[in-house]
Amino acid sequence: MQKVNLDTSEIHNGISDGTQKPQIKKMVFDVTGMHCQSCVTLLTKGIQRDPGVKYTNVNFATEKATVEFDESKTNQDKIIQIISGLGYSARPITGETNPEYENQKKQAEIKKLRNTFIFSLIFAFPALMIGMVLMWFGIDIPYKDFILFLLATPVQFIVGWDIYKSAFGALKNKSANMDSLIAIGTSAAYFYSLYVIMFSPMGDQYFEAAAVLITFLILGRYLEAVAKGKTSEAIKKLMNLSPKIATVVRNGQEVKISVDEVVVDDIVIVKPGEKVPVDGVIIEGESAIDESMITGESMPIEKKKGDNVIGATINKHGSFKFKATKVGANSTLAQIIKLIEDAQGKKAPIQRFADRISAYFVPVVILIAILSFVIWYFVVGQTFEFSLIIAVSVLVIACPCALGLATPTAIMVGTGKGAEKGILIKGGDALETAHKLYAVVFDKTGTLTQGKPEVTDVISVKNMDENEVLKFAASVEQFSEHPLAQAIVNKAKERSIKLEDMKNFKAIPGHGVEGILKKKKIIVGKPEYIRKLAGLNGIEKSIAQLEENGKTVVVLCIDKKAEGFIGIADTSRKDSIEAIKELQKQKIFVYMITGDNKRTANAIAKQLGITHVISEVLPEDKAKHVKRLQKKGKVAMVGDGINDAPALAQADIGIAIGSGTDVAMETGNIVLMNNKTTDVVKAIKLSKVTIRKIKQNMFWALFYNALGIPIAAGVLYSSTGWLLSPIIAGGAMALSSVSVVLNTLLMKRTKI
Repeated sequence: MQKVNLDTSEIHNGISDGTQKPQIKKMVFDVTGMHCQSCVTLLTKGIQRDPGVKYTNVNFATEKATVEFDESKTNQDKIIQIISGLGYSARPITGETNPEYENQKKQAEIKKLRNTFIFSLIFAFPALMIGMVLMWFGIDIPYKDFILFLLATPVQFIVGWDIYKSAFGALKNKSANMDSLIAIGTSAAYFYSLYVIMFSPMGDQYFEAAAVLITFLILGRYLEAVAKGKTSEAIKKLMNLSPKIATVVRNGQEVKISVDEVVVDDIVIVKPGEKVPVDGVIIEGESAIDESMITGESMPIEKKKGDNVIGATINKHGSFKFKATKVGANSTLAQIIKLIEDAQGKKAPIQRFADRISAYFVPVVILIAILSFVIWYFVVGQTFEFSLIIAVSVLVIACPCALGLATPTAIMVGTGKGAEKGILIKGGDALETAHKLYAVVFDKTGTLTQGKPEVTDVISVKNMDENEVLKFAASVEQFSEHPLAQAIVNKAKERSIKLEDMKNFKAIPGHGVEGILKKKKIIVGKPEYIRKLAGLNGIEKSIAQLEENGKTVVVLCIDKKAEGFIGIADTSRKDSIEAIKELQKQKIFVYMITGDNKRTANAIAKQLGITHVISEVLPEDKAKHVKRLQKKGKVAMVGDGINDAPALAQADIGIAIGSGTDVAMETGNIVLMNNKTTDVVKAIKLSKVTIRKIKQNMFWALFYNALGIPIAAGVLYSSTGWLLSPIIAGGAMALSSVSVVLNTLLMKRTKI
């Protein structure tokens, strides 16, 4: 049977019923030209209209569109054409993220906006001075209206060209966006002013208002681009961590090569002060390595032969050689960067609220502007100029941008801040759910305990020597990867006991192991299992005493006779006790789930301060217990991501604790790189901080529009005589989205 390798970006469904099933491909596009959340709505609807497109997610903050499509019905070129037809540009992203390209693109965008703003200001500033400031002082300039026309025209049609293009793209698709509001508002002011100077010289013109409005808009977008760049600083730092050069052994010689040229199984040399180029396993030497940039752990970690090293970490002292195991896109750093990018691209459920509002926002604002004009001109009887200015003010003060930025910018900062602490959060949904947990379920071994159990007691039942008990048990356990099995084997090695070759080895999940040695059937298993097979006459009390001291007991059974038993202790983590106390303070129920019997489980739970214990659970049944708890509220499962995978997947949030194992990264919604249970508390706190910031942003965005639009429509004019100038409205609009981003950036100062 031929093995077929599939690209990870594609999901190919085979042929089962004689018909070709859809070949779904997932692609990410870099989109340029988005200005607000209504642009997101426009792009999403436009791309989704293609019958071959199955799923679309456009993210305003990251400026990326994720599209899943049927290759038999559409392709990437057609999707790019759709995006271009809507007034934006797109580029497919393939392979690894290129930090240099991303940085250059961002800097180019900021530079373009800055230069456009300066160009616009050169014309708008004198227009403002002539058309408004000098007029306030009673200074009249000859040919003022004609000069203002010459100053406003380049701003309206050169600087405003992208605005018109975007608005026209939306119009073609029977939709509207933020640029539609600006285009309608400034065009109304500009062309009315043109009509005045051509046909009604005694009327008031508003050329300076149109020019200043567009200038304010460009200024707002420039400030927003600069601020948005700061929200993704964490991922930029990670991208810049990777060293450029590696020293490898080729043909017996040390040679320096680009990190991109390192391949799996290369022997790499790292000297004091150098960065580890790629992931690998030390084969010679030892040192202390600073892994803080990956795990958040501040203290250097001692490394020796056989230990894993992570690319981009710093070798503090000592030289060593290691064999490369993961390079390029497979490295831990590359996986972390991809996880964060994916997380920043995913929408939190709370974002749906903003999406619903944005879908109707622009049409509603246009309707309010038209109604305002009609009421003031036809009902109240105000002049045409007065009514027009009211309508223009309504159009330019409305801003869906702030609402669109409220959630994604907070998610970007939140996930970035988590990454700096070694907490990898895979998406906005996980970040949102973590703050409303009812219970946290901890796996015992390796999560609440050290995960390095040691044999403390070896007891013979009859005439067999203690070392013989250990020899038989270790001989069968040597083929098992269970931590308890490793503890027994290590104890045998410590006593220099030679192990026997075992035949017909078999693991019995959740119960023990068995094999054949010299025609004798050897079983090493839990007391409950051996009790059913051979009975535990005379040793029940001794086993119970060990279990009441928090020790796990396994029994050696030879030909259906219990010949001895072994007590194994796994010490509790200090950080586990601290984490449990903190969770209980927050009124979150803490459960411990384990395969140990009730006595052992309760003894360990007592040491940790846990009152809710689920014991004697087989690995495959952990998910059922999580599901049962979910009936009471949101549940997080914390485990090592290997034997706990089904429970991690079942939980509302799966928190994988461990130094970035592949299974952990795949299974958990949150991955704790630092291997500390206290980071569970930090992840929940980060969730609370992020959600609080999102709600603040949404409140201010909605409050701004709820207050600004009625004032612009003139509701205060009758009682106070106060009317909002279009220029002030434009300035307020430009600053609203900037203020949301700046509010989000305050999260960086929050300690977790």
